Amino acid sequence: MLFLGYWVYRGHQRAARQAALTEAIKVQEAPAGGVSGNGGLAFPNQEAKDVEALRVFSDLQSEYSGSPESQIAGYYLGAIKADQGKLADAEKSFLQVAQHGNAEYSSLAKLSLAQIYFSDGRNPQAEAMLRDLMAHPTAFVSKDQATLMLAKYLIAKNPVEARKLLDPLRTVPGTVGQVALTMYADLPPK
Repeated sequence: MLFLGYWVYRGHQRAARQAALTEAIKVQEAPAGGVSGNGGLAFPNQEAKDVEALRVFSDLQSEYSGSPESQIAGYYLGAIKADQGKLADAEKSFLQVAQHGNAEYSSLAKLSLAQIYFSDGRNPQAEAMLRDLMAHPTAFVSKDQATLMLAKYLIAKNPVEARKLLDPLRTVPGTVGQVALTMYADLPPK
C-alpha cells in the first residue's frame, strides 16, 4: 500500500511540474507589443514579457530543482538572457543545464554555449564542444547540425577544415544538403 501511495504522489508531482512548465512556456510564447490573436496572454512590450518569463522560469527551476522540468526552465532562462545580451548570465544557465541536464537538453545547452564561446573569441572551447556534439548526437542536436555550425565558424578562419566538414553534407537530401551547398559557396576558392 505504501508503494501505491508513493506512485500516486510521484505521478501528481510530475503532472504539477509539467503544468508549471506549460504555463511558463505560454508566457515565453506570448506576443509582446500587442494583443494576442486568439485573446490569450499578451504583453505591452518585450521588457514586460522578459520580466515575467524570467520570473516564471526561475520559480519553476527553484521549486522543482533537479527535475527534468527544472533543467528545461534553466535552458529557457539561458535563452532569454542571451536574447537580452546578458551573455555571462546566459552562459551560467547553459553551463548548469549542460552539466546536469539529461542528454537532450544538455546537448541544446552545449550548442548554445558554443555560440557564446565563438561570439567572445573562445574558439577552441567552442570547437571542442561542437566536435563533442558531433561525436555524441542526440534527438535534439544531430551530428549534421553540429557539423554545420562548426563549418560556419571555420569558413573564415580555416576554410580547408570547413570544406572537409561540408563535403560529405553537400549530397545529403533535404535541408542539410541545401545549407551545406549554400555554405560551400561561401568558401574561398581553392
